[in-house]
Amino acid sequence: MNKEKRRQILERLRTNNPHPETELEFSSPYELLVAVALSAQATDVSVNKATRKLFPIANTPEAMLNLGVEGVKAHIKTIGLYNTKAENVIKAARILVEQHNGEVPQDRAALEKLPGVGRKTANVVLNTAFGWPTIAVDTHIFRVSNRTKFAVGKNVDEVEQKLLKVVPAEFKVDVHHWLILHGRYTCLARKPRCGSCLIEDLCEFKEKVYPEE
Repeated sequence: MNKEKRRQILERLRTNNPHPETELEFSSPYELLVAVALSAQATDVSVNKATRKLFPIANTPEAMLNLGVEGVKAHIKTIGLYNTKAENVIKAARILVEQHNGEVPQDRAALEKLPGVGRKTANVVLNTAFGWPTIAVDTHIFRVSNRTKFAVGKNVDEVEQKLLKVVPAEFKVDVHHWLILHGRYTCLARKPRCGSCLIEDLCEFKEKVYPEE
């Protein structure tokens, strides 16, 4: 895909949604960190349902430690892998209290040292909580980037590096959200909604799907 076509795609996505936001509910960097960690292999809807009850009780690392592993489990047991996630949430809270004065660090290396936090989660926190021009690549972004030919890569790391290279600076902060939402609601995995896609004429996917007339 050429540079001009990419720019047109990004301009259309921006026009359609000038201020995209994550669908995870949060009111602080720490709440976002926990929500993103819980969202691995789970839907944002299921995470929001759990955190609406969890965060009023524990929305700081100190309060989370006071709640304890079993207390966290009780609130997130409707989410997949909740046992491991609860343990990671408590371990991460302890590190934040002991090493970062209870604050979420604006530092990738420090974030990635937290249990349950990988590169993707760190990218989301840096981007969404702190406004960094990072691009977290999840399954939606990986699919959309490859299917449209916007940024082709064999794995999430390759796609991330390609996106960082080809996305102009003015779009970098928001492109993560645009591509996720596009993959979640239009460019679906099994049957993309090409007939209602706002970038359909720019997309280079050769097997486009249209509703039967």
